[in-house]
Amino acid sequence: MASISTDKNKNRTIQFVAGDGKRRSIRLGKVPSKTADEVCRRVEALNAARITSTAIDADTARWLAGVDVALARKLASAGLVGPRADAATLGAFTRDYIAGRSDLKAGSVVNLERSRLRLLEFFDPAVPLRDITPADVDRWRIFLVGRFADATVSRTVKHARQFFTAARRGRLIAENPFEGIKTGSMKNPARLQFVPADAAAKLIDACPDADWRAIVALCRFGGLRCPSEVLALTWADIDWDRGRFLVRASKTEHHESRGLRHVPLFPELRPHLEALWDTAEPGQAHVITRYRHPKQNLRTTFEKIIVRAGLVPWPRLFQNLRASRETELAARFPLHVVTQWLGNSNLIAAKHYLSVRDEDFARALQIPVQQVAVGDCTERNDGGGQNEKCREKQASAVVCTSVQLESMTLTGFEPVSQP
Repeated sequence: MASISTDKNKNRTIQFVAGDGKRRSIRLGKVPSKTADEVCRRVEALNAARITSTAIDADTARWLAGVDVALARKLASAGLVGPRADAATLGAFTRDYIAGRSDLKAGSVVNLERSRLRLLEFFDPAVPLRDITPADVDRWRIFLVGRFADATVSRTVKHARQFFTAARRGRLIAENPFEGIKTGSMKNPARLQFVPADAAAKLIDACPDADWRAIVALCRFGGLRCPSEVLALTWADIDWDRGRFLVRASKTEHHESRGLRHVPLFPELRPHLEALWDTAEPGQAHVITRYRHPKQNLRTTFEKIIVRAGLVPWPRLFQNLRASRETELAARFPLHVVTQWLGNSNLIAAKHYLSVRDEDFARALQIPVQQVAVGDCTERNDGGGQNEKCREKQASAVVCTSVQLESMTLTGFEPVSQP
């Protein structure tokens, strides 16, 4: 409970016991008793919300949003609300929020800043957070749709919702105007392109040195993220005897796995790593020694390699190499195994990585064609025997069947288990 005391000069002070057990005071000065009673009631509500870690009611939030700067600072000093003053404006709050996220990676900070600039391109930076309504948010989203891809719109809206969620938790606003706003899909099939293995071979042949050949191989045949996972790979991470290597993913290091995963030393990848190992200097830690400068732009050089290989650059250069490998592996191994190797989830793989290839259609057509060939051979000619067309189809099916049988031993595809 909060109480009001009045000194001999008619100055009123509100006192209350905070969640830490300490008594706090808010000096109001010479104000009418009715005003002091109102502030006292609001202080009780704010203190109760702090102690129970719950949101304040809408009525108290509206009152808080309308108090003057002086009282807001007194409430903040008493630990009842977060800092306010100019921080309650869109420009200042989003700036301070990003600056305070010391837990984020540099790339995440860049993405948040981009979303912030898209907010400020539409809204006045000086607009109070409490003045932005869901209708304003709808108009802002329409503004984005006309300028950016669906995935960019979705990411930007999610970041904006994140800003306002922080403001609501800081009791600067009563409600988040982004709640219930459709974010859209992050999936963009138009930017997903499969890079065949033969094209990858051309890329490797066009690389200027062994480091670049290993970079392309690690992305296309190892499924690594570039540059983070590629440049983090060390010789100590490679287990030549067991045929696997350890990948350190900074993107997922906050997950339960701590961003660590083992990847097979695939046959397509091993020769390029061995070539670097043979020329490695004594005591050399990292596999890739060149192109490690923070300002080194691997994308620009890779585009030149693609053109030199006689290919046309595709969207998301390195991402699609990784996605192509996951698509290949998913056709050969269970998806849970593949995602463990590549460091994502089944859902993310299905939405952003896996694609349908022409050879998938070709494989799907093989068995049905053989079945039709056998099925159609039940027709008879006028003499009671099979007609010529039917015998041709049946012969074709027999050939296909014999090829399949020759490729399989009596024990099947799997090797015989040792006793």
